Amino acid sequence: PVTAGSIVVPYGHVIGNEKWRGSEIAQRLQGKVRLIFEDGLGLVDFHVSNRTCILLISEADLVAGDEFKRRLVRFRNASSLRGIVIVEKTQISDQYYLGVQKLVVLELGMVLLPVANQGEASQLIIQLVSFCVREQSRDRGANPFLRKQRAQLAEPAVLQAVQQIPGVGKTKALLLLQQFGSIHRLCNASVNELEEVVGQTVAQQIYTF
Repeated sequence: PVTAGSIVVPYGHVIGNEKWRGSEIAQRLQGKVRLIFEDGLGLVDFHVSNRTCILLISEADLVAGDEFKRRLVRFRNASSLRGIVIVEKTQISDQYYLGVQKLVVLELGMVLLPVANQGEASQLIIQLVSFCVREQSRDRGANPFLRKQRAQLAEPAVLQAVQQIPGVGKTKALLLLQQFGSIHRLCNASVNELEEVVGQTVAQQIYTF
C-alpha cells in the first residue's frame, strides 16, 4: 500500500501508473505537465503531489463489475494519501454512477469528480497539478494576507469538488475557499469556524460530510 511520504513527486510533475502509457489521457497530458511513468504504484493511477493522488475509474471499469469498488476500499483502508476519484460518466456508464457516488462520497468520504471522457479527465489532472503547486508554495511561505486573494481564483476542479458537499452551492463554495484557501484546510476546519462562513445548519452538514 502507498502511504504519504513514500512517493516523492517532483514539483509540477505527475507520476503516472505504467498501465496508462500510450493511453489517450497520457497523450493529452504530455506537453501540458511533466509526466513520468512508474511501475509499482499499486492502486493509484496518478500522483499529482506527495499527498494527493488520483484513482481513475473508466467506463470499462464500471461496466466490468465490482473490482473497482474493491480497489477503492483497499486504497482507503491502506493509504494516508488524499485520494481524488475521477469517474467516466457516459451514456453507457450513467446507470452505475449513483452507486459509485454513494460508495465514494458517503461511505469512503473521498472527493468524486465526474468527467465525460479521458480528455476531460486530463484537463482535470492538469488543474489539480497547478492547484497542488500553488498549495505547496503557499505551505512553504504561508502569508495570511495573501491567502484570501489567491483563493478567489478558485480552480474549477476544486470549486466543483466543494460543491459536492450537501447544502453547498457555487456561492457558498467560493466563500469557503476564500476563507480557508484549500480543500485541505476546509477538511480540517471546526464546526465553529465553518459556522462563521455559512451558518449553523450548513456548517454541521459540511462537518459531518
